[in-house]
Amino acid sequence: MGNKERALVLGMARSGYEAAKLLAKKDLSVVINDAKTEQNPDRIRELEGLGVEVILGRHPEDLLDRHFDIMVKNPGIPNNHPYVDKALRLGVPVINEMELAFRYFPSGVTIIGVTGTNGKTTTATLISEMLKKASKPAHLMGNIGFPVCSFVPLLKGGDIAVMEVSDHQLCNVIEFKTHISVMTNLSEAHIDFHGSYETYKSMKKRIFNHHTEKDIAVLNLDDGEVLDLARDAKSIKRYFSSSPMSGPGCCIADRAVYYNDEKIMPLSDVKIKGRHNYENVMAAITAVKELGVGNEPIADVLKSFGGVEHRLEYVRTINQVDFYNDSKSTNVKSTQTALSSFDRPTILLLGGLDRGHSFDGLKEYLKWVKLIVAFGETKERIGKFASEQGIPCTVVDSLDDAVILAYESSSPGDVVLLSPACASWDQYESFEMRGNRFKECVSAL
Repeated sequence: MGNKERALVLGMARSGYEAAKLLAKKDLSVVINDAKTEQNPDRIRELEGLGVEVILGRHPEDLLDRHFDIMVKNPGIPNNHPYVDKALRLGVPVINEMELAFRYFPSGVTIIGVTGTNGKTTTATLISEMLKKASKPAHLMGNIGFPVCSFVPLLKGGDIAVMEVSDHQLCNVIEFKTHISVMTNLSEAHIDFHGSYETYKSMKKRIFNHHTEKDIAVLNLDDGEVLDLARDAKSIKRYFSSSPMSGPGCCIADRAVYYNDEKIMPLSDVKIKGRHNYENVMAAITAVKELGVGNEPIADVLKSFGGVEHRLEYVRTINQVDFYNDSKSTNVKSTQTALSSFDRPTILLLGGLDRGHSFDGLKEYLKWVKLIVAFGETKERIGKFASEQGIPCTVVDSLDDAVILAYESSSPGDVVLLSPACASWDQYESFEMRGNRFKECVSAL
């Protein structure tokens, strides 16, 4: 990229801010545009101090009439956005912040990419923690909330970049390549964004882009969709399974975790519980073993790791009612996992962005649900769904109201579970903001 090149960054947020900052420091002429006017004023001042032109509150129709050499698009902006359409017609490459950062990575950095429908954050975090415990130079980044561009000045040859990679990020990659790709599982999600499940899966498959026979694919042997998708990947295949397996790989047998027939530790010593978490554990082990991590640091991490924020996160107990924050559950499959984790009366807080997706997948998981509190865009559809299942449901406007109502309706021994099965974007910028607001509301009870 030459010094006189011009870049348009579409979407502020964290990734857009970091992308614009990186481009400006690389001596490009940068414009950043966002339709929202409410932005962090300190970030705006910083960007303007670097010479970035900041345009907020509108998408000027003639902005693309300027000459741009590249567009860096926020992953949450769909590819049918008018600016994207026009850029492509003009021959302007459209990439995202992850792809941009990759192009500036120093040589000799090993990249581990973790994708899948559920379990990405836990798996990526475990990989990072295991590598650090083994005294390896690992950096956790990506969709987990740490923009990849912010690490470009920090990385050096020999470092390991552990990335949580979403399907949205994989939409606009060209050169991006991992050395180890982990696919946790696959199920229907983000159909509103991609248009079909097949398109969603085709985006996920890009985690194997540019793989050769020297690169590694870590795959869930128990998930037929994953196996089908990776069937023609050129990578060396490594597998994990919740059942005993013949041949190399990570599995569960005799209530213990094994890798290549060697016992690592009993399941009773793994702090995070549940089959979904054991799958994340095995995926992480399989990945770090490729980088020579021994059993002792792996076991040390698994004995102490209690999970990630916003994923079945215990918040507090009030009058013998336990509150759990599972804001990261933005699809039905993930909420199934959350509901399967409890065997006592549960008040479920459900709702958010209306993608038109069905809630029928929850039917078999409502055994312990005594009340559903619906909020957000999907509240009326959830109310109808609950009625069809014969489960009491109260419809409210906001998460704040939902928390208050849930507490007033609870009894000692109950669980109040925020596991929305919907994205947050109807009312919150991110699932993190929604989860933090939930915790604030619980603390205020």
